[in-house]
Amino acid sequence: MTTVPGEETRRQYLAALEQVEKTVEHCLAAVDRTALVNQARVLDAFRAEQVDEYCFADSTGYGYHDLGRHKLDAVYARVFGAEAALVRPHFVSGTHAITACLYAVLAPGDRMVSLTGKPYDTLHRVMGYGQAFPGSLAGTGIHYAEADFSGTFDGKLLDKLLAGKTRLVFIQRSRGYAERPSLTTTAIGNLVQEVKKRRPEAVILVDNCYGEFVQEQEPCHLGADLAAGSLIKNPGGGLAPTGGYVTGRSDLVERVAWRLTAPGLGAGIGSMVGVKRQFFQGLFLAPHQVAQALKGAILAGALFSALGFGVSPQCGEERGDIIQAVRLGNPELLQKFCRAVQQASPVDSHLTPVPAPMVGYEDQIIMAAGTFIQGAGSEFSADAPLRPPYTVFLQGGLTFAHVRLALSEILAALGVAPRAVLDSLQFLKI
Repeated sequence: MTTVPGEETRRQYLAALEQVEKTVEHCLAAVDRTALVNQARVLDAFRAEQVDEYCFADSTGYGYHDLGRHKLDAVYARVFGAEAALVRPHFVSGTHAITACLYAVLAPGDRMVSLTGKPYDTLHRVMGYGQAFPGSLAGTGIHYAEADFSGTFDGKLLDKLLAGKTRLVFIQRSRGYAERPSLTTTAIGNLVQEVKKRRPEAVILVDNCYGEFVQEQEPCHLGADLAAGSLIKNPGGGLAPTGGYVTGRSDLVERVAWRLTAPGLGAGIGSMVGVKRQFFQGLFLAPHQVAQALKGAILAGALFSALGFGVSPQCGEERGDIIQAVRLGNPELLQKFCRAVQQASPVDSHLTPVPAPMVGYEDQIIMAAGTFIQGAGSEFSADAPLRPPYTVFLQGGLTFAHVRLALSEILAALGVAPRAVLDSLQFLKI
């Protein structure tokens, strides 16, 4: 276990971090401008749908005629630029919401194409990646192809990929555990346009996890047919205790609702016990909370770049999600880093994370997540697969102040002195 810096040492670390912060002031100011635009859109949606106290009342049993549930869906649809939305605690994760979309759209004989390479680890078994077992997409007779357009665009390759009976095109906004960059809204918009020119009938689904409110537009604003994500990440604002969402075309969202409940029941059923106030309030806070997380990611990126580590995104680079990747280069350093994050957490700070198998992942994962909500990506945390090049993925942060304090403890754990931080600033390139 690492040792918490003494008060004087902490003060020195925070003073050094303040100097790093000054080098990225313009990036932090841009985050605030984006947050203001997104906050205005959220506020306007609440007012347009006339959210009131009755919206927070619990429904039980079948949940028929739940006005609050209906208005929550309507608010999400407005905020995310969609015709309809499905916001439910019954989605156990972002992967669950995305999977419901896949099974709602695809039928045996259809073809699915990923334009951002291999999807996130937890989707591999859903797709039957490498093993077409019964119940997976591959085992159901759904064909699959992929290419990575996150860096460069190849029109001829896209023509080839979209040939045949391509029913669904998948775009993953965040990097996941891949080395590729996350997709900006500009990149998503360009891919949507290129697909629609070639295959207008294809359904475009965007995995929006970690990307909500990072920029001023969302995938459905850009022409995507469906977008899905988790409420314990960005849109839950740190308050949602569970759940996921789907936004998009009304006919497609209804088909997803049929997969979540049952055909003929769809979105008109499902009790909402003890969560609606948190879902509404979390969404209202989300633009601000995402801005706090983004500021922490920008500061961390600048800090570790100055110290000579490979980082992605680079300082000053446009961001498509809240994740900051830091390439540490060896497993021992990776574990020290994650243990320091855990120690700097408000919950379970006395525990020591160790690499271990996790459901849905192929490699052992080390996960530092001393969070109020288990696994919440909206709260400051770090995780990584234990595989070369031993890159740690930082995300979240309910407050920028907490991220600053956590970074000071990470520096201490790595043996980086406050003076070394100041000396390293001469190597920072923005």
